[in-house]
Amino acid sequence: MLFLSKISGILIFLSFITTLYSYFFQANILIISGILAWMAFFILFPTLKNKRIIIILLSLSILAFFICYINSYQINLIKVFTVNQYLLTLLIGVGFLRLIAIPRKDKNIDLPKGKQSFIKTYLSVHLFGSVINISSLILVADKMYKKAPLTNAQIVLLTRAFASDAYWSPFFVAFAAAITYAPKLETSTIVLNGIVLAVLTFLITYYDVIKNKEFNIKEFYGYPLSLDSLFLPILLALLVLITNHFYPEIKVIILISLFSILMTIVILPMKKSILESLKILKFHITDELPNMKSEISLFLVAGMFGISISSILIGLNLSLPFEVFDWQIASILLLIFVFLAFIGIHPIITIAIIGDFLSGVNHTLLAMTFLMAWSTTVSTSPFSGLNLTIVSRYNCSAKEIFKLNIVYATKMYFICTFCLFLLSKYLHM
Repeated sequence: MLFLSKISGILIFLSFITTLYSYFFQANILIISGILAWMAFFILFPTLKNKRIIIILLSLSILAFFICYINSYQINLIKVFTVNQYLLTLLIGVGFLRLIAIPRKDKNIDLPKGKQSFIKTYLSVHLFGSVINISSLILVADKMYKKAPLTNAQIVLLTRAFASDAYWSPFFVAFAAAITYAPKLETSTIVLNGIVLAVLTFLITYYDVIKNKEFNIKEFYGYPLSLDSLFLPILLALLVLITNHFYPEIKVIILISLFSILMTIVILPMKKSILESLKILKFHITDELPNMKSEISLFLVAGMFGISISSILIGLNLSLPFEVFDWQIASILLLIFVFLAFIGIHPIITIAIIGDFLSGVNHTLLAMTFLMAWSTTVSTSPFSGLNLTIVSRYNCSAKEIFKLNIVYATKMYFICTFCLFLLSKYLHM
């Protein structure tokens, strides 16, 4: 099985490379990228820990395609296998940054306690996580967990600091999902609104921990990253922004994916020898990429399920249950997202289902709703990948995490609703 796992890693990497090649040089071979990803999925499927949701989605997809077939509804077969390909490409590309962006271990020194430690650690998880995703959380949480079991204050910091990246970061998988299903969004508007929400998240969290004596903020210890560890994330952001300014027609998620692998190829040999760099890259491709099997499986199957359901909805020629997609409809949609996430339905599944069906509405407002739903639910839902990681890796209670964040999630829902109101008014000016 180990040999097959390594083969799957190579297939995932080839899928990544062919996706980039197809985007710039030969668009019609994108289907090959999708097939490679699906081949890796089928190889890794037996090793998945939680197959239930994948099997359910596959079964429902087959049923939906059968309904489409007997009713002669049109199915875009290429889209079935490639709808989330750019999203996967971002996920794979950003993963390479871990090879060059993780701070050196020798910086583990005695850390200050209290409010300053909380603020610095929060910003470290948030800013570093905005580029290398959950690796930042694991890096900081591992350091905390080595000293003692995670405290409630640390859990609150980790979940909220990381989840709030989804509000604004173009390097986050949530943003890639939003661009996939709402490609006409205004990136600058989304990022600006998202940053405001991320700042509000920090202020709410900081207020919670200093006012609630149970958090004992004076005894809080964290693991703030040094400023030089943010050099690579800032460099990547600058490269993407500058290139996007001169070539706005290129998808942001493609630029991020491309620069992630190029920076890794250029910088890794500067830190290690060329031979050592090749060994690290080989290990990452054959051993680390297969570890992304849960995310890859979910995104592939959710994409297929979304296309199958939207094919039926389009085939039935159903009209939208509203005339104008405004802040009120967006806030109701957000509430539905939150509820479904709390009962175990990942936001990517919901986005995939309604994305095509709502393709005619304002994409900026729709994308912002997607990002709000993702961020708000990821921090709180016991079924989110973030919380499942914390529960399994650090021996925490999913119920306790939910209790710590449910009031926060409620506050953020109403703040997001007000933000949707302002955004809707701005977009219709």
